[in-house]
Amino acid sequence: MQALYFYNTLTRQKELFRPIEAGKIGIYSCGPTVYAYAHIGNMRAYVFADILRRVCEVAGYDVKHVMNITDVGHLVSDADDGEDKMEVGKKREGLDAWGVAEKYTEAFFSHSSKIHVKRPHIVCKATDHTVEQIDMIKKLEEGGYIYVIEDGVYFDTSKFDDYGSMAKLDIEGLQSGARVDDIGKKNKTDFALWKFSPKDELRDMEWDSPWGRGFPGWHIECSAMASKYLGDQIDIHTGGIDHIQVHHTNEIAQSECASGEKPFVNTWLHCEFLSLDKDIKMSKSKGDVLTIDALEEKGYNPLAYRYLLLTSHYRNPLKFSYDSLEAAERALNKVTQHILDLREHADSNVVLSDKAVEHQKQFMEAVCSDLNTARGLAELHAVISDTEISDAEKYALIEEFDIVLGFDFADMEKNKEEIPAEILSLVLARDKARDDKNWSESDRLRDAISDKGYVLKDTAGGAVVTKA
Repeated sequence: MQALYFYNTLTRQKELFRPIEAGKIGIYSCGPTVYAYAHIGNMRAYVFADILRRVCEVAGYDVKHVMNITDVGHLVSDADDGEDKMEVGKKREGLDAWGVAEKYTEAFFSHSSKIHVKRPHIVCKATDHTVEQIDMIKKLEEGGYIYVIEDGVYFDTSKFDDYGSMAKLDIEGLQSGARVDDIGKKNKTDFALWKFSPKDELRDMEWDSPWGRGFPGWHIECSAMASKYLGDQIDIHTGGIDHIQVHHTNEIAQSECASGEKPFVNTWLHCEFLSLDKDIKMSKSKGDVLTIDALEEKGYNPLAYRYLLLTSHYRNPLKFSYDSLEAAERALNKVTQHILDLREHADSNVVLSDKAVEHQKQFMEAVCSDLNTARGLAELHAVISDTEISDAEKYALIEEFDIVLGFDFADMEKNKEEIPAEILSLVLARDKARDDKNWSESDRLRDAISDKGYVLKDTAGGAVVTKA
């Protein structure tokens, strides 16, 4: 098996990955809260988790990937303030909460498929696992970790000595700033395990529990479902950096206390934010967010967004702009056209030369070293431009790299209109002329393409050629 190295948020260092069980990896990914469309920033975390899964599989591991769907319990605040987001969605949509959850769960997986994110092996909904969540709260009650106040059941963070260690929280400072008129929590960092239904309001989603009728808090669902499908200790847990201070800190506390303080997760991986260019205006309050569908409606190939994400390391902040997306689409188009040229040389029996094996080695070292997809893409381009290896070797390497990169180049080829290699070469030459701002040469090449019976159309994502 290929050695894997990951930057572990828990230790703040890159370290050699060691699975709990030899040859197997259990991955738990925090999934979407399905009260609205997931925007492109949200989708970065799922592309990152998808790359992680693909790399682990290519490295030779048997992977079990679990992801939750939060369809109840996530309040407007990531802590314990405000309405349940599903209730917010219900009021906005004119649907019941169950209908809202179904609508946006389907949308999430539709968007995911367009950017080739594999569906996790197990997708588990919070509403399908209220029994498991109640059972975990019972274990915490038996251990003396909970207390009940007017609005719900809370976890007493003062009972867990290691609380906040991953996030490096200043617990004393936080507690000293607690308001005396708080809702009755013993400590400012305490969090809800079970919320009671409002006495004057009938909720769509509520259940009976030993403590009263209500619904589970946000954090308990991940702990309960992770332990159900992966055990009390899991190999890797993923999410965005915004989960570190509250959600994942609380997961650790409740999971380790419920299991007898066994380490909950060995390796925590967190994805950085995607920010938007200042010229991109959105209104979340009106539901006007930038989604994968919205990019497609603007004429972009959704896979160009995947390509853009892979040009940056998952732990680096990334700014999105239409210019950067257009550059990514041009690069993806060029790679695809090169692969079309190489297709006729495909040979399943090709034997790789030493030079080709070196490319193979460099790619695997890149992606197995904390998922360095930027280096992986660079190696893909190096293969395409290498004059010392055969076209059959190039095609074989690209197919192999694509198992990780996830563009499904072979399928893209099948769906593309057959354009002669001569025409594609002219298109590439014209793209270069345009990049060099050699407009006279660009015009000459356009005319040459037209004379041969093909139409060239310049789009936001680059030139597209079709038969006249």
